[in-house]
Amino acid sequence: MSVGKRTIRDIDAAGKRVLVRVDFNVPVSDGTGEITDDSRIRASLPTIRELLEQGAAVILCSHFGRPRGRVVESLRLGPVRTRLEELLRMEIIDAGGPTGEEPARVAASLRPGRVALLENVRFDSREEANDPGMARELADLADLYVNDAFGAAHRAHASTAGVAAYLPAVAGLLMARELEMLGMILTSPRHPLVAVIGGAKVSDKIAVLRHLSRTVDVILVGGGMTAAFLRAKGFGCGAAEVTDGEIAAARHLLDSPGPLLMTPTDVVVADRFAADAPAQTVGAEGVPDGKLILDIGPRTREAYGREIGRALTIVWNGPVGVQEWQRFAQGTHAVARAIAANSKAVSVVGGGSTVEVVGSLGLRDRMTHVSTGGGASLEFLEGKVLPGVAALQDV
Repeated sequence: MSVGKRTIRDIDAAGKRVLVRVDFNVPVSDGTGEITDDSRIRASLPTIRELLEQGAAVILCSHFGRPRGRVVESLRLGPVRTRLEELLRMEIIDAGGPTGEEPARVAASLRPGRVALLENVRFDSREEANDPGMARELADLADLYVNDAFGAAHRAHASTAGVAAYLPAVAGLLMARELEMLGMILTSPRHPLVAVIGGAKVSDKIAVLRHLSRTVDVILVGGGMTAAFLRAKGFGCGAAEVTDGEIAAARHLLDSPGPLLMTPTDVVVADRFAADAPAQTVGAEGVPDGKLILDIGPRTREAYGREIGRALTIVWNGPVGVQEWQRFAQGTHAVARAIAANSKAVSVVGGGSTVEVVGSLGLRDRMTHVSTGGGASLEFLEGKVLPGVAALQDV
């Protein structure tokens, strides 16, 4: 499937210096700073290896955390560089910076077949402002630009969009895969197409729900936004705080022609938002006052599982309960296992919390595609133009 953008397989990088924007914004433990999930680093390896095989000198750049234009010692990319060395089994040169004399010196002397890593691009306050001066400094390091950071493609920053104004710019292999799989959901899915949409508030997902309603056959609703749909149906929602706008948006979706929109028939509630709060299963039409909805119930899990089992294409974004706590994670785990069990379906999973669940259950390899983009995948499914994608050369 064409992704509409040129990729590294459409260029000749031999003997060239290539600036590659990657997404190394990996989770780390609070206590030790050790990387707890290196999947984003692993996801960059095919692009790096392809460019090395072509005979390129590779200069990597990434953000990490939110230093807000300041040098924050705990947000340096040293641990990432060490892990990348282990995965590639080669030295990764510390290029310093991310801007200034040291990166320019390292880039000028970088030989084909070698890899260097710039320091956290968000240490420079100009990055998030998409400052042309910083974009030009980054561009001066290389002959070609490759964006392989889909997770940051919804941001118009100097290293994601600005630099493409000064260099030939193409997609990396991960970026191309993301565009292919998410694009398929919107343009050419196999039917039935089932969308599982969770998350905290309907306002966070309303645009996604509206856009997906043009192509999907069934939408399965879960998570905190369940409350808005219950109110839209005339039921109570316990202690959940729901705005009039969210209720109106939910009612509009329920009343609109289009896909079958299924909401929970039973839910798991508790009297407080805590991991050890006593859980109670109640009918969705009778959530007691003062109770919080923290998961979908067993009847809903079965019904959603049946719809997922019939699907030929599945897209899932957002947990359907408080997946961080085992007592209220059963619904989300059931959805993950149902998707993994449907071997005939093409499954696309996105969103940070959703991806964490799939990984923790050991089901990542059972999904067709696990997106590296949280906000980016959401905005793509909303039909928005992503600046980091728009900046790349068209086919």
